[in-house]
Amino acid sequence: MKIIIEKDFDAMSETTKNILLGHMSQDKRVNLSITAGNTPVGVYQRLVEVVKDSPNYGNVHYYNFDEIPVPDQAEGVTITDLRKLYLNPANIASENIHPLTVENYTEQDQRLAFAGGLDAMLIGLGGDGHFCGNMPVTTKFENYTYKVKVRGDEPWFDPTMMEVGMECVTMGPASVMKVKHLILIVNGEKKAEMVKNVLQGPVTEAYPASILQLHPNLTVVLDEAAASQLAK
Repeated sequence: MKIIIEKDFDAMSETTKNILLGHMSQDKRVNLSITAGNTPVGVYQRLVEVVKDSPNYGNVHYYNFDEIPVPDQAEGVTITDLRKLYLNPANIASENIHPLTVENYTEQDQRLAFAGGLDAMLIGLGGDGHFCGNMPVTTKFENYTYKVKVRGDEPWFDPTMMEVGMECVTMGPASVMKVKHLILIVNGEKKAEMVKNVLQGPVTEAYPASILQLHPNLTVVLDEAAASQLAK
């Protein structure tokens, strides 16, 4: 595990952009899975400046690693956010975007294998220790890409964002551990304790992201606030 601690959000965003561009600049097909949410916003703003309308990145193919369907909406929450944050502003060609959905999730691991596997995955960390859609209580470390049905009694259940019986899909820990390079980005003091738990505590399904400690090529990019509780 390589831990990079930057001064602030802007600095960690710049560092992460450069790591991703290192993969994207290879002279071959590059398969990249990226995260939605607030943490990567600065990364994507910087990437768009480089990638938009450039002929140099047509080799990069994009995959979402989880998805939450929305009734009466053509696409789910994750891919919709990724299109808004990065894919549309960067003018990524539709043939280079490979959505994971509740309809095709059983094919995800096989289609990634046929494509050569994921070269890199950019992920965030939930305040409860989740990563991708791998949540406390519902995650088993042996899971490949799988479907989760919301019961309503989970500690992470939020009735403002989800309904009982709703189904979502995610690449499981066993799938994620096959990615060649994992890049975990976390910012802010409010996640400092969880950063310590998942990076320096025991590997436990209570904090699903703790399994990432065992990945052979994990890079963690933090701002000083998120790193503030790490043991020196």
